[in-house]
Order: sequence, then structure tokens, then C-alpha cells
Amino acid sequence: MKTVQFREALREAMNEEMRNDPNVFLLGEEVAEYNGAYKVSQGMLDEFGAKRVIDTPIAELGFTGIAVGASMMGLRPIVEFMTWNFAILAADQIINSAAKMLQMSGGQYHCPIVFRGGNGPAGQLGATHSQSFEAFYAHVPGLKVITPSTPYDAKGLLKAAIRDNDPVVFLESEKMYGDKGEIPEGEYIIPIGVADIKRKGTDVTIVSFGKIMKVAHEAAEILAKEGISCEIIDLRTVRPIDYQCIVESVKRTNRCVVLEESWPLASISSEIAYHLQRYAFDYLDAPVMRVTQTDTPFAFSPTLIEEALPNVPRLINAIKATLYRN
Repeated sequence: MKTVQFREALREAMNEEMRNDPNVFLLGEEVAEYNGAYKVSQGMLDEFGAKRVIDTPIAELGFTGIAVGASMMGLRPIVEFMTWNFAILAADQIINSAAKMLQMSGGQYHCPIVFRGGNGPAGQLGATHSQSFEAFYAHVPGLKVITPSTPYDAKGLLKAAIRDNDPVVFLESEKMYGDKGEIPEGEYIIPIGVADIKRKGTDVTIVSFGKIMKVAHEAAEILAKEGISCEIIDLRTVRPIDYQCIVESVKRTNRCVVLEESWPLASISSEIAYHLQRYAFDYLDAPVMRVTQTDTPFAFSPTLIEEALPNVPRLINAIKATLYRN
């Protein structure tokens, strides 16, 4: 095993796949000459050249459309968005072209394409640059949606996404690129749609994904000192969701708290809460609790940011509520 940054794990995945398959290429704003806005693609231009690592204009709809067309013709593009907030402009191509193409063409055209970049709040960036898009894209049939929380998962899942014949939305975070973690020396792939139990526990199941997983782990450590045992599930993929993993965990713990960084209405946590009441109702000893961002546009003020985001005290309070210890 070796220790790498999150950005380095992503880079290794892309490098390995581009070496293995000449049809894989990367395009996006500043991915080539500048080595990527967050240095994810550092050194890739030198190795693969300007025909496979392509700087684009600031025109997300345009270069996403080019990538969709290229994928229909047999290439395997990786599209890097500087932030998923900018990719709102490309949503027409992602949702109306890439996601629907296989069905609309009667199975004649696949779109093996990965859309990736920074997602979610990342400090004082204001309301238009701080949105979480997991539920937004998970709502769309035809897309797969991945949101890893560790360098290990990021590399294994990105390699799987690049090899997949369906369009994949791959959600990262500016605040995760410097995170460090261990990955194997050799090649490995993590299958899409398989959750991971990051921590075993007996009293309550915490379900989460992405960078907010850090809050889950911190809360679990604090509660362990109080004798409360938390099981933590990292979904890793939010379309498809590994429902079986969640249900089996709740059958053991009899309680569930879902933690996510997005807004509460029509969220991933809403879907999980519905699924548990439908398929694990008899095992629940308390209502499913949710800890989400407040239902408001994101603020610029640090004080309001702290109030808006899910945090350790809010998660601990929700867990204790399911245990009737408040």
C-alpha cells in the first residue's frame, strides 16, 4: 500500500486507463497547460499530448456536447468541470443527450463518458458556487452517479466509471483533493453500486457519502466514548443505491440516521427513508432521522455557513434522538 492525495488517486486512475485504451481522453477547462484547476491532471499533457488532454473554452454546454458525440462514435471521453455549479450549463447535454441516448436509439448508441469535477459547498464561495448535485443527477434514468469519500474509493470507482458503457456523473470536492489515504500499489477496480461499511456497530446505522463522511466518523468516535456503537455505511454510489446493504444493517441496529450535504426536499436521504419504511419497517425501533443542509440557498457569511451545514453536534443529537436519549 502507498499513501496518496485524493487528486493523485484520480490522476492515477485516468493515467492507467489512458495507457490501457487509446480511445480514452480528457477535456475541460485548464486541464492541459495549467495541469487542472486543482492539479488533478498534473503531468498528463506531457505524457499524452494535446490530442488526448484538451483545453476547452469556457463553454460547458459546447464541449460537453462534443464529448457526447465522441462517445457515441466509440471514444471514451472524461469531461472535467471546474465545478459542478458550472455544469448546470451542460445539463441539457448530460440529461437530454447522454442519459437518454441508449433508450432513444433503441440500443444502437452507448455513451461511455465520465463527467467529473468539484461538487458541494467548499467555503465562502456563495450560493451559486456551493450546491450539491447528487440528488439532481440521481433523479435521471440512464445516468450512474458516484461520490467517493476516500482516495482508495476514488481511484477504484473512477477506473470502473471510465470502463462503463453508460454515462457516469462523478462527484468530487475541492475540499477533498488534498486528503490523503492508502491505495494498493497495483491495479484494482471497485464495482459501481456497491456500498461499503466503513465502521461496524450495533446501536444505530449512519448512512452517508462524499466528504460529509468525515462528520460521520467524528461523531461515531465521540459517541463510542459514551457507549454508543455506530455502524457507518458509505454509499459511494447514489445511483444505483445499494439498498440491500442499508436494509441488512438496519436489521442489525434497528435505527438509522442519514447524513447528507444537500437540501432536504427530494434528497437521497428522502429516498433511503422511504425504502426503509417500505422494506425494513418491522425492524425499526425509531423513525429514520435525516441530517441535511438547511433548506435555503447557501450563504457567504461564515456564521451562516456554520448554521447551514450538517455538523457533528447535529448528527449526534439525531443519533441520540433515535436512541431516545435526548
